[in-house]
Amino acid sequence: MPALLQCLSHTPLMGHVDPEQLILDEVNGVIADARKQIKAFNPELVLLFSPDHYNGFFYDVMPPFCIGTAAYAIGDFGTAKGDLLVPEALAAAAAQFALDAGVDTALSHKMQVDHGFSQPLEFLLGGLDKVPVIPVFINSVAVPLPSFERARLFGDALGRYVASLNKRVLIIGSGGLSHQPPVPDLITADEHTKDRLLGSGYNLPSDERINRTRRVIDAARNFVSDQNTLLPLNPEWDQWFLDLLATGRVCELDAVGNQEVSDKAGKSTHEVKNWVAATAAMAAFGPYKEESRYYRPIPEWIAGYGALTLTTAK
Repeated sequence: MPALLQCLSHTPLMGHVDPEQLILDEVNGVIADARKQIKAFNPELVLLFSPDHYNGFFYDVMPPFCIGTAAYAIGDFGTAKGDLLVPEALAAAAAQFALDAGVDTALSHKMQVDHGFSQPLEFLLGGLDKVPVIPVFINSVAVPLPSFERARLFGDALGRYVASLNKRVLIIGSGGLSHQPPVPDLITADEHTKDRLLGSGYNLPSDERINRTRRVIDAARNFVSDQNTLLPLNPEWDQWFLDLLATGRVCELDAVGNQEVSDKAGKSTHEVKNWVAATAAMAAFGPYKEESRYYRPIPEWIAGYGALTLTTAK
């Protein structure tokens, strides 16, 4: 059976701090084209790789990888809220397959997810419950982080698993590209923030959730005025990364260390490991080809914003 891969940047700032209308129309056009192609593909199953932003995974237990047999989106920043349509048995079998393949992954029967998961499902499929989805978390902000190699091997294992199901599979990689928004650091955090990072942030009070949202929005507005208020975006790195994935050279990233990524492109750029895992999963279906690509640095969203579509080669 064929597979379709759609990697897409997510941003909680969309609708809160937007670029000029011309750029916004451009991005919406990219999303509309991807959604149209996905509708024509008519997927029977979605394999979704995404990070978290201290909304569902915390330092009380922080796995490098986790697969959910059930998942609930919290609806942060006004994104879609509710239960994802997760096929429990298939998700559990996916975790076992990865473990048997030598990739240690955690398993959650009650996964809490944020905009990293809900936004691509909403934008590309029209909602959280339109197509059965296996939700896969890759830790992308909480050090110590998994390497590119481990993310690739994890994706390869899950790709081989879903390829064995004889279904039309849509593979989604959510996140990236270069960016360093104001995500707290456990080492430098004050005592209140540290307590939140250690797990009390799982059920954040509404007023604190509002204040957290406002801080990110304010940071974006300041970044538009002065890109030295945060680590500047790195379009050159982003384009290099996209080229590696599109041309089947994802293994070259095995030699790239985590500190190098943080220094060159930003601490949250590790979200691209979800793209790496998704591309490796796509490769498990056989040779692929680039169908389309989009990239633009968008300071309003504190992100190098991109999309990449790959299809199975005929």
